[in-house]
This record gives sequence, structure tokens and C-alpha cells, in this order.
Amino acid sequence: MFAICNLAIVPLRFEPSDRSELVSQVLFGEHFKILEQTEKWSRIQLAFDDYEGWIDNKQFQLISESNYHLLSSSPLIMNADLVEYITTSNNYLMPIPIGSSLSFLDNPEINTAQYTFEGMKVCGIKPKSELLKTAFMYLNAPYLWGGKTPFGIDCSGFTQMVYKLNGHSILRDASQQATMGEALSFIEESEPGDLAFFDNDEGRIIHVGMIMENNYIIHAHGKVRIDRLDHLGIYNVDTGRHTHKLRVIKKII
Repeated sequence: MFAICNLAIVPLRFEPSDRSELVSQVLFGEHFKILEQTEKWSRIQLAFDDYEGWIDNKQFQLISESNYHLLSSSPLIMNADLVEYITTSNNYLMPIPIGSSLSFLDNPEINTAQYTFEGMKVCGIKPKSELLKTAFMYLNAPYLWGGKTPFGIDCSGFTQMVYKLNGHSILRDASQQATMGEALSFIEESEPGDLAFFDNDEGRIIHVGMIMENNYIIHAHGKVRIDRLDHLGIYNVDTGRHTHKLRVIKKII
């Protein structure tokens, strides 16, 4: 079966339980395959990045296989404002966050609720120089494990959404993103918008941030913030100490 998210933000969980860990979020308009289903829960695979998790059966709308493939092959159109509103046929408003997908609105077979949208949209591939402009829109967003919105976001959700809004597809988790792109030997070789990855004492990638000019980095740690970056890792400008150990820098685009 195939479906689309018809609510603003829906939790994607590790297990089929309301108490289970939040592993990601499904934003308005994102479509997915249903891999497994129980009375209350469905295990899904998102079309955008193949990420899997469990979602409540009350929080999506079924679509046909042909419409699923149509959405997958169509240009991705997204909400470009931090928050905008979808209007229903009975003039109810539903707030949706930046990055929500609007691609299905012109398809009456999917848009049965007759949603309309009059806000700013973004579509297509933007130059690399635009990445940091988008990143700054999330500045001071609180950290939330599994989050993908300005109301709560994790480190890899932050980098994925920034890239997505500029027309580039990268994987969901930091460890997955670290498998992409070209490794650089030195910070000095990097450009604004490249990604820096950080590991723990066991060598496992646990954090990612986006490189800025002049050895600064923007990343989600407590909140989306700007810190210094050196050959050791991230130097927290508030606490005066290093918080993350640098593993590798990658040029993704």
C-alpha cells in the first residue's frame, strides 16, 4: 500500500507504540510505502530517503500506486516559509512547517480535501551558495532527537532539511550522510555548505554540522547554533571547550 501525510507533522517511531523513541518526523505532503500494518500502526518507508519507522494509522491518507510513482517522479515543491497555512475547502486553517511538500495539491485524486496554499514555494536545485541562507532560517531552533522542523530538530535532520530545500537529496542520519560525497583532508579545503562529521570514543559517527566561512560551523547542539571549528573539532564559544571530535569533512555537492 501507499500513502501520504495529510497532517502538519507526524512522529515516526522506532517501534509501534506512542511511548517509543522518535526516530524522525513525516511532514505534510510527504509520501511513503506501507511495509507492514497492525490494527493501530504501520511500518513505512519514506519515498524521499527510504527511511523507515512506525506511524499511527490515523495520521495518513492512502493513495494509489500510480499516484505514489507520479509524486516520486514529479518536481518536489515545498513550503519556503518557517510556517505557512494550508486552507481546506471549509476554510479551516492548518499550519505547516518549512519543507512541507506541496507537490500533490494539483492532483484531485490525492487532494480530496481540496487543500489550497497561497504562501511562498521553493522548487528546483539552488546553487551551493544558498545553503547557508537556508541554514540561518533554523538558527536557535531547539534540539529534538528525531526532529525535522524549526520547532525541534536534530543535527542530521537540520543538514538534511537544508539540503532538501535547496534541491539536494541526502540521507537521514549522520552516520548515513557520512557515507556520501568526497572526503577532504583539511578544513582549509572545504567550502561553505560542506558537511563536517564527528565521532565518539568508539569511532561511531554521532554528529554532523555545516561548515561556514572563517572556521565557523552551524549545527544542532542544544539548539541550532554557530560555533568555532578547528582540527580537533567543535569549540563551543559559550563554554570555552571542545564538544565534538572531528572525524571527516565531506563535499556532498
